[in-house]
Amino acid sequence: MGMQVCMGATMMCTQGAAPSSLLPTPKTVMTSSVLAANIMDHIPIANIPPFGMCMSPANPTVAAATAAALGVLTPMPCVPNTPAPWAPGSPTVLVAGQPALNDSSKLMCAWAGVISIGMPGQMTHQIP
Repeated sequence: MGMQVCMGATMMCTQGAAPSSLLPTPKTVMTSSVLAANIMDHIPIANIPPFGMCMSPANPTVAAATAAALGVLTPMPCVPNTPAPWAPGSPTVLVAGQPALNDSSKLMCAWAGVISIGMPGQMTHQIP
């Protein structure tokens, strides 16, 4: 069983240079007295803050900077592009009508990054 994810959970992107903290959309559901997250908390900037510098050549700004540097990979500031929800979430626990987010869920960035949960924000409630 995984841990339920909530406000303050730390995330890391495979193409990012620094960790970031999840900012769930306000709901009436809490876990360990902290705002719980669901799979729909995937909106760039609002829910998913930047991860420092992006190193993905699939990111247009990184590709342009790399081309300007004659092919030397040049990281640029991260602006997450996460059009789809977290997957898979918890199939049996709902938060505001959507599957709850657990610490084994992943979020795909359109710039080829995979965002994962490092620390779920609380260590008390387990969910499937």
